[in-house]
Amino acid sequence: MTIKLNGDPHEIPQPLSVSALLTQLDIDARRVAVELNLAVVKKAAYDSSVIKDGDEVEIVNFVGGG
Repeated sequence: MTIKLNGDPHEIPQPLSVSALLTQLDIDARRVAVELNLAVVKKAAYDSSVIKDGDEVEIVNFVGGG
């Protein structure tokens, strides 16, 4: 299955939850915001939001600073 991850094609073996994708990418879910098909996914919904073939996912890292 191919999804678009931050604008680039990315292969996943099967439909994944947002949590599973973040784990697979070794990304700390506490430090990012995720958009799935142009809709922001609330952190409480990371386990129940499923990424399927052709979906577009944007993962944005929070950056501290002043």
